[in-house]
Amino acid sequence: MTTLDRIRLLAARFRAAGDRPYLATALYALRVVPTAQVPTMGVDRFWRCYVNPAFVDATPVPELAGVWIHEVAHLLRDHHGRADRLPVTMRADRTRINLAQDCEINDDLTGDGILLPGDHVRPGTFGLDDGKLFEEYLAGVPESATCARCGSGAYGGTEPWDLPPGGPDVGETEAQAIRRQTAEAMRAHARGRGMLPGGWQRWAAEILEPTVDWRQVLTGAVRSAIAWASGAVDYTYHRPSRRSAAQRGVVLPRLRRPMPGVAIVVDTSGSMSADDLAAAMAEIAGVLRQVGVGGNRIAVLACDAAVASTRRIARIEELDLSGGGGTDMRVGIRAAAALPLSPDVIIVLTDGETPWPSEPPAARVIAALIGDRAAPPPDWITVVTVGG
Repeated sequence: MTTLDRIRLLAARFRAAGDRPYLATALYALRVVPTAQVPTMGVDRFWRCYVNPAFVDATPVPELAGVWIHEVAHLLRDHHGRADRLPVTMRADRTRINLAQDCEINDDLTGDGILLPGDHVRPGTFGLDDGKLFEEYLAGVPESATCARCGSGAYGGTEPWDLPPGGPDVGETEAQAIRRQTAEAMRAHARGRGMLPGGWQRWAAEILEPTVDWRQVLTGAVRSAIAWASGAVDYTYHRPSRRSAAQRGVVLPRLRRPMPGVAIVVDTSGSMSADDLAAAMAEIAGVLRQVGVGGNRIAVLACDAAVASTRRIARIEELDLSGGGGTDMRVGIRAAAALPLSPDVIIVLTDGETPWPSEPPAARVIAALIGDRAAPPPDWITVVTVGG
């Protein structure tokens, strides 16, 4: 095997870190492993960079710097983790996965003026648009396409040249810290009026402000409100206390834990998204079933600018909504609070383009906002943004 020219290789890394300083921490976390088994350069999930010495000798330093950035991008974007989450039937074709991942990376790199070897792939290679994720590109990459694969750190699994775990490897916890530090450096670079490709901007935002599944948030909010209402107790004489037997002539009340009542105010105005509304209703139905709220303890109010209908149901699946006018959830919340069996929890499903009451009702209020167009409701309302 040709001896690795480390000076040339590390000079290229130094150049990459100097040109893109927000990537420096990630670049210097890579451990170099010389091997003739890889055609160019490749990484594994432990942040080891396998390098073919002949490739280093044949590649100009500016392009070698671009390959450093390309390989570390696979790890920063957690390509191996995302590849592991693909359907089983799609994981076997590692070459197509690698090509799709290269499309995701290289449109940002070439758009940012980073030099790469002449045979590098881009979305346009396959007639695809820039700015997408590799999962979106995968279907557009033909099965006949070939490439010099970038290693198991890109497409998952293992390769024959991968070293066994051990030594100064980068574990997943440290990798997450490197990703976050890199994202923070990118944000600081952008705030200093530095140029940052759109793909990196989206990646940094996702790392620093990760998207939380609204279904989990909605489930947690409803469970919390139901638990709060169920924790209330009251006295009843319908079932006297057992202590009454010890006190002749005295009937003592028993403490009872009431089943909470739930009112759901549904915005049926013309601006609502039917798909997201149905999804939110389905999630609420599942949560209420799990916590045992039913038996006509659910009141549903269809409301746009006025309450069109009020119905007490045992299951949300019985619901049939109508409406289509303007939007005023103040009317719906007031009507819900005034029901004969006053609710403990009021859930409002709306796009949020509505005025809100100035004072809170006695019940807990959860607003499931469909979409992201609305101004935030008052602080006393628990907010869950639905969509995605």
